Amino acid sequence: MRTPFIVGNWKMHGTRAEAVALAGAVRKAAEGAPEVEVGVAPPFPFIEAVSGICAGGRVKVGGQDCHSEAKGAFTGSTAGPMLRDLGCAFVIVGHSERRHGLGESDECVGKKLRAALASGLIPIACVGELLEERERGATEHVVRRQLQAAFEGLNADLAGRCVVAYEPVWAIGTGRTATPAQAQEVHSDIRRFLGRLLGDPVASTVRIQYGGSVKADNIDALMTQPDIDGALVGGASLDAAAFTRIVQFQRS
Repeated sequence: MRTPFIVGNWKMHGTRAEAVALAGAVRKAAEGAPEVEVGVAPPFPFIEAVSGICAGGRVKVGGQDCHSEAKGAFTGSTAGPMLRDLGCAFVIVGHSERRHGLGESDECVGKKLRAALASGLIPIACVGELLEERERGATEHVVRRQLQAAFEGLNADLAGRCVVAYEPVWAIGTGRTATPAQAQEVHSDIRRFLGRLLGDPVASTVRIQYGGSVKADNIDALMTQPDIDGALVGGASLDAAAFTRIVQFQRS
């Protein structure tokens, strides 16, 4: 059985005080969901404060991105070892806001995933298609291309430490959400493709999150799907009550 993994991506929001208060609420929410793994990815300046609130509890803290190098003259960047030093357990790589907003290539994302692994972090590798790609029937091609760049050549042990987040770009921050059936279709294909790349035993253990306007009122239906193993939550993770309900989802 794959343990569900629910992660709140706070993106570039809030103040230090707000981050601390929200972390406290998430820590409490996680205590009410002992069978769910919970994580938060605060803005970089607040990671240390949030790590302090979450220390000793069930909430993992992570970074929203990392550089592909462990150190160097890369102004404004953050390395995996720095995140580890601040108490991070995971890092998000390849989020669409970086792929499409900042021009990160598939190759760049693959390098970041390997850098995360080398730093002892769990990479959450984001994949997903644009609206025009879905409309022309290219979802499978785009997602498989992104997966291949991220995972090709990894051994079973390293690949098994990774998490995949399927985030259809057309559903991020738009209020539109893939239906549970649409999400399951892509998640199932992701698992089949990982099986081809890595072998079925590894593919069966990799957790695949759904992301894209996940809310308290759609999490239950999403989590009934056999290949959806959690969620990468954006806007709703900034609302303590909404995120608590998401963490404490109910499978009917």
